[in-house]
Amino acid sequence: MDITYRKVGDYKIPNLDLPEEAKKPLGRWGQAHLDYLSHNKQVLLTTMLAQGSLWKYLHETDKQAQEMFEALVEDMCIDNDITEELKENDQLKWVQEMNRIYSFAAELVLEDLIYS
Repeated sequence: MDITYRKVGDYKIPNLDLPEEAKKPLGRWGQAHLDYLSHNKQVLLTTMLAQGSLWKYLHETDKQAQEMFEALVEDMCIDNDITEELKENDQLKWVQEMNRIYSFAAELVLEDLIYS
């Protein structure tokens, strides 16, 4: 890997560019995992950053977590009989149940994927 430099005053500064993965925005779960790594796993974070694998890993984690979240919400809606019919007939109850399901699913995703 060739590194080029530019001169600024008396200093030579490397011309570094972020990988393409780092330029794409991270989702909710990827940001949460990055925050977890920066506060709890600094050595792992630094190692992955130096190897250039951090952003790909975070995007994969974000995708995995989002898929898990959506699957959990869908399954819990079926298990608790939360339907479009309920939404039409009793909107307040539907909102309460969906908020409960979203919170529980998010808690499971955070526990299983993000904070591990």
